[in-house]
Amino acid sequence: MKKHSPRDFTGLSAWDALNIEEIGGATVRLHWTDRPYKWHINDGPEVFVVLDGTVDMHTRSDGEERVIRLEVGDVFHAEDGDEHFANPKGVARVLVIERKGSV
Repeated sequence: MKKHSPRDFTGLSAWDALNIEEIGGATVRLHWTDRPYKWHINDGPEVFVVLDGTVDMHTRSDGEERVIRLEVGDVFHAEDGDEHFANPKGVARVLVIERKGSV
């Protein structure tokens, strides 16, 4: 058994991750970032939970872009094929659950 305190985790570079567990082919990872990720399309479902900070999640569907503001405790769910990227406002720590090896 182990306790993880998100606010104590700081990566060496944006999107560094602490691998917490692998469950049935999915990974549970704590990410630290202070920079945006890239536009990407999921190859499986993804659950994205903001634990510290604020993140603007940019989504694109049918050529239309939206921005969803995520605060501490908010959960974003992307399905297979959803195009999106995360843009933190300052430092953020997020828990990401997704298929092992996903983008």
